Amino acid sequence: MMELILLTSLLLNFASSQAQPQAQAPCYREPPTFCPTCGAGTVTELGGLKAYVTGPPHSKKAVLMISDIYGDEPPIYRSVADKVAGAGFLVVAPDFFHGDAANPSNPKYDKDTWRKNHTTDKGYEDAKPVIAALKEKGVSAVGAAGFCWGGKVAVKLASNQDVQAAVLLHPSNVTEDEIKAVKVPIAVLGAERDNGLPPAQMNRFDEILSAKPKFDHLVKTYPGVCHGWTLRYFVNDTFAVNSAAEAHEDMIYWFEKHFKCDK
Repeated sequence: MMELILLTSLLLNFASSQAQPQAQAPCYREPPTFCPTCGAGTVTELGGLKAYVTGPPHSKKAVLMISDIYGDEPPIYRSVADKVAGAGFLVVAPDFFHGDAANPSNPKYDKDTWRKNHTTDKGYEDAKPVIAALKEKGVSAVGAAGFCWGGKVAVKLASNQDVQAAVLLHPSNVTEDEIKAVKVPIAVLGAERDNGLPPAQMNRFDEILSAKPKFDHLVKTYPGVCHGWTLRYFVNDTFAVNSAAEAHEDMIYWFEKHFKCDK
């Protein structure tokens, strides 16, 4: 059943791609499908939030995945969580929106109201009890992977040393001051075609982090892709699929590099 729903999601992207190549894909225009039962993991409560949890339950290293506005139920998002779990991490992908993920196909959805109800400041506060719950379970190293909306939450965690390493994937609305405040190893993965985070801004982030030699950093711009490419891509576009996979592997490598504890 999970495979069928994931295939359906990919086929919907395929149909859309007939009119538009990936590099100019309308990244906000086609929302993903939602599947609360997809994935190899389970849904449970952790730190006061419902969360998709996957990977070895007794691992000493964990990755907190912080989603884009579409939450934890899109099949591709959960498949990325499962991929990270396959590298030996306990992966937790909470529902930071409390059952109210953005859904532009819903006629009652209002973007401005949704944004007011789901701020990244609240996301940051909600993330801290989840991290505490992981530590109580015996986890000794936690990383944060923030996608789009979640990137701003992840950079706050990295600034306050709530996590030991962070990866921002096509983050939204992250400021230079927030990058200056980072205190742990951080990777920023951006798209060549992202009006919100253009390559020039990525270069500025690299300059800021290069002036902070106490910890490692990576700033990488992926050519020919647009905002959201790691989660939203067209299945018939080999280049897009490979670009997403490259970013996933870069994320996994970053956490492996900076987590030296036993599984």
